[in-house]
Amino acid sequence: MISGSSVIDPGVLIGKDARVEDYCLVRSGSQPDEVTVIGPRAVLRAFTVIGPGNRIGANFQTGTRATLRERNTIGDDVSIGTATVIEHHVTVGHGVRVHSQAFVPEYTTLEDGCWIGPNAVLTNARFPQSPGAKDQLEGPTICSHARIGANVTVLPGVRVGERALVGAGSVVTRDVPPGAIVVGNPARKIGEVDY
Repeated sequence: MISGSSVIDPGVLIGKDARVEDYCLVRSGSQPDEVTVIGPRAVLRAFTVIGPGNRIGANFQTGTRATLRERNTIGDDVSIGTATVIEHHVTVGHGVRVHSQAFVPEYTTLEDGCWIGPNAVLTNARFPQSPGAKDQLEGPTICSHARIGANVTVLPGVRVGERALVGAGSVVTRDVPPGAIVVGNPARKIGEVDY
């Protein structure tokens, strides 16, 4: 079901049993890497914007006002929360949950099953506005089943290891080992995940 108030560009491929609510905008371009594909059983809630070239798997969901810029690759069973922004060239694995008002910059990788808390901010520019800054962008990698708490900031190029847990409000300035629990500013290891 596609709401009549939504705008879906010609060439967008939407799978069976998808639902597109009011005032969504789904873009697609004429080049092969600009075609937008949305898998079956997707739910795009009101005012969602999806740019050209997104490849999105089955059972995808957005909250209201979610924005996905161009050329992202998104797996199955992914949920993107209300007012969250996913920039371009982001890779999102299967079963990922990104909560409301999070920011995920270009060239970020979110591996299978990771969890990004509300208002989390991932970054990719080491020296914003410096000459050549745009040529040196490096998003973080959040490894499989890692969890990023609410209001966390993750700096460019940082790798948060598998099953790691980053406590709410932390600022992650360096890599987090697999299974570590880190908190604070800068985030420091305080324990290990025991499951």
